Amino acid sequence: MKEFLKKFLPNFVLSFYHFILAFLGALIYGFPSKKLILIGVTGTNGKTTTTEMIASIFEKAGKKIALLNSIRFKIGEKEEINKLRMTMPGRFFIQRFLKKAVKEGCKFAILEVTSEGIKQHRHRFLDFKIAVFTNLAPEHIEAHGSFEKYRGAKGKFFKATKEIHVINVEDKNSDYFLKFPAKRKITYGLKTGDINLENTKLKLKIPGEFNLYNALAAISVAISQGIDKDFAIKVLEEFKGVPGRMEEVISKPFKVIVDYAFTPNALEKVYQTLTSNIEHQTSNKLICVLGSCGGGRDKWKRPVLGELAAKYCDEVIVTNEDPYDEDPRQIIEQVAKGAENISINQSNQHKSAVHKILDRREAIREALKLAKEGDIVVITGKGSEPSIVIKGKKIPWDDRKVVKEEFQNLKIPF
Repeated sequence: MKEFLKKFLPNFVLSFYHFILAFLGALIYGFPSKKLILIGVTGTNGKTTTTEMIASIFEKAGKKIALLNSIRFKIGEKEEINKLRMTMPGRFFIQRFLKKAVKEGCKFAILEVTSEGIKQHRHRFLDFKIAVFTNLAPEHIEAHGSFEKYRGAKGKFFKATKEIHVINVEDKNSDYFLKFPAKRKITYGLKTGDINLENTKLKLKIPGEFNLYNALAAISVAISQGIDKDFAIKVLEEFKGVPGRMEEVISKPFKVIVDYAFTPNALEKVYQTLTSNIEHQTSNKLICVLGSCGGGRDKWKRPVLGELAAKYCDEVIVTNEDPYDEDPRQIIEQVAKGAENISINQSNQHKSAVHKILDRREAIREALKLAKEGDIVVITGKGSEPSIVIKGKKIPWDDRKVVKEEFQNLKIPF
């Protein structure tokens, strides 16, 4: 039915259809967001980690919260894994979720807000009090038609949120988001903004400069709700991370990291963080397993992902991810072509070896076999996602579980 509507209905009719669904969802469940302080986090990268950080601060401060993100659905003490493979679920799901949150006595609800969700009016009739902008990089270009339209979708969310805007002022697109009116605006950045690290010490347990930005966003939201800054910092310094986000699955004799990164911007930041950890020991290698963002989406970035892998990694293994209805072999070839074109590793001027392995388990096994003591293996693209989607069928999967199984099977001595 969905594909039929997409194929045959004009865009304005399809947009109206989504708008009506949004209204009906809110009407049926009694507009529950009006009884909550609704916090929405949008941006290309960092949404999930930021929502988790906000939730952690608020819960430690004694606030009862609801959380809806790409990993889990949580209301108070009750939670379940997000198996929908949707970061921002449909309108009826969200409204029903928020009604449950109100019934359970939650005061705050924290949601990821996606450009596709905004395009389909899933943010409509949700009374957002706080809009958070993390960062913006080219993504979902084919779905929106251009980067400007992609950014414009995010802008609609800020335009609709009138109370508080929290903005990463060090992102080059910040001026665009700052132009939208709000009763209060809080900016953040490492060196600039209302909340920054120039006069603040913040030492996270999780790696990556990008996580410092996520933390500053969360601290800004906490301050907007009267939570003490020092308290928020203390909570985040004990924050242990998010499943499938820079998650260290194996520690010895080499490290294995699983991360969700599937955009060029996110992938490069992961690689930069990991190479900085091993650059002082030139004999150690970075071994990278990657696929693409999945079939049918943003084909432009496939060779770009491959180029980035070849730029930073000593061994590149291109494998299957979520091909959907596409031929996974073709996706692998497109990613590998980018890697093969940029086969000179800039840090040590030697050619990166590029491997193409269709079976993702076999690819992970090969990466573990290649690793020596002190090396880092990083597996990107899926994070903690519980399935691989092939021709509409969800096949149970977990990169972290597979890593542990294959590591055990290889009987690698500690």
